[in-house]
Amino acid sequence: MFSQISGRVRLAATVLGTALALAGPVSLAQAAPLDNEPLAAFTAAARTNTAAPAAWAAGTRAYLVITAPGDTTAVRTAVANNGGSVFASYDAIGVIVAHSTSASFAATMRGVSGVQKVGATRTSDVPADAYNPALPANPSQATAPTTEPVRSDMTQIKADQAWAVNPGSASVKVGILDTGVDDQHQDLAPNFNAADSVSCAYGKTDTRTGAWRDVDQHGTHVAGTVAAAKNGKGAIGVAPGVKISSVRIAEPGTTLFFAENTICGLVWAGDHGFKVTNNSYYTDPWQFNCPDDLDQAAILEGVGRAQAYADGKGSLQVAAAGNSNVDLANKTTDSSSPNDSTPVTRTLTNACLDIPAELPGVVTVAANGTSGTSKASFSNYGRDVIEVSAPGESVYSTAPGGKYASLSGTSMASPHVAGVAALLASANPAYTPADIRAKLGEQATDLACPSDARCTGTTAKNSFFGEGRVDALKAVGGSTPPAGAYFENLTDVAIADNATVESSLTVSGVTGNAPATLKVGVDIKHTYIGDLKVDLVAPDGSVYTLHNRTGSGTDNIAQTYTVNASSEVANGVWKLRVNDNASQDTGKIDAWNLTF
Repeated sequence: MFSQISGRVRLAATVLGTALALAGPVSLAQAAPLDNEPLAAFTAAARTNTAAPAAWAAGTRAYLVITAPGDTTAVRTAVANNGGSVFASYDAIGVIVAHSTSASFAATMRGVSGVQKVGATRTSDVPADAYNPALPANPSQATAPTTEPVRSDMTQIKADQAWAVNPGSASVKVGILDTGVDDQHQDLAPNFNAADSVSCAYGKTDTRTGAWRDVDQHGTHVAGTVAAAKNGKGAIGVAPGVKISSVRIAEPGTTLFFAENTICGLVWAGDHGFKVTNNSYYTDPWQFNCPDDLDQAAILEGVGRAQAYADGKGSLQVAAAGNSNVDLANKTTDSSSPNDSTPVTRTLTNACLDIPAELPGVVTVAANGTSGTSKASFSNYGRDVIEVSAPGESVYSTAPGGKYASLSGTSMASPHVAGVAALLASANPAYTPADIRAKLGEQATDLACPSDARCTGTTAKNSFFGEGRVDALKAVGGSTPPAGAYFENLTDVAIADNATVESSLTVSGVTGNAPATLKVGVDIKHTYIGDLKVDLVAPDGSVYTLHNRTGSGTDNIAQTYTVNASSEVANGVWKLRVNDNASQDTGKIDAWNLTF
């Protein structure tokens, strides 16, 4: 969903519902032109300086003070000498977050030697909560569901097929830059990485336990789409084997994402090894930031530097295109900004950008409708702006308190792409952000323009879908299984030490014998697969060995095997037999399938 979290219309469908409804402030990301020259890359470690600011006072406003990357000591001193206080400082990118009650602060600082840009980040006061932030609630958890159906959004991008090949590596970290994440949720807790989670609300890191928790529901929903665990409960994410970290950049109450919060989050992502981040918001209070406005020019520069820094550290940013059904390649007017005070109508040019989505290097995502081949009615679009598309209508995922909800928006499409990006990183650990970005487009399923004059371009690349709908199966090196009957067992079977266990599938309705290319998808969770022997047992008792104590201390078997079972009658009870031949490491058969 888009957060009006920035003058954006945030779309949210009610729990299990399909109708779109307007929701409170949560900024939805808008898309950005891809022809901008990249900002200089920043690769030094981003030391964050924080000073104890003066006590909060009414009228306190926040500013970005931009200077040369490196030692910001002189400019920080100038801030203090000119009626301001340093709230946070990101030396590696030359960005200082300053607070002041002086109406002349920005103008005065623009005249200071070494200062390149200065801009107010909001048209409202900084809340008193910034000086002593309250921790978000830790909600009690509902009873976990006992089913975990594979949803249409996952089948559209072939995530359900990808899981049998590679569900994602636990070494890949995905940052959820959003309203926070409920880390106690039964579908998120198995993959949650608390060590790298943080709050960046107000523009300064807060590493207290729970500071990362959700102040809405948006971030928890996004997190589930990326990496809800494949555990038989509720929902499965695109990449259920990767780790997720929460970087809360929304402020409580307003759920707005101001520039200093975004900068803090992106720098954190770079410094903490996030291979991918999801950004389903736009930077408040301006839906579009225009370089001919002094305040917005500073926002563009500061957030742009933070994105370049994260990218240079190996982090790819994926962002939602926005929910206003507008052509981002032909901007005309904006009447929704600023969204933290009184909006005004202003004329735009294409130089005015929705950030972070329109920044260089960011993957901009449009939403498909429920069919998987249409543009969702609300989704923004734009020739050479949209890079790829993904399901974004009535997406079922996690909600705080162990609950689940169906939401709609490009905010729901973006995490599908972030999940596919995480699968690409899992399958190709050496890939750079540029490599992943390129592969997302190359592997996408081409979608032709509908009968709509607004859609321009070719089937291979157009203004509605970019290079097409993302493909999770190709991301992990798989291919669409051959046409044929498909049977699956999702019931967990525990694998104890020095024990043999079996999981059964009853095949019926298949004529004749099994094929010479019988596909056997295996998903076994185990912490030392060198202990395991895995066999496929045909209905007549014939045994076909799939895995025989290889892999040493590697975790988990997630693979599709090809077996010549042409001598076997297809119909009957097939079994997956797992023998654990050692002590100390245990696991389970998570799922397995047969494709005839």
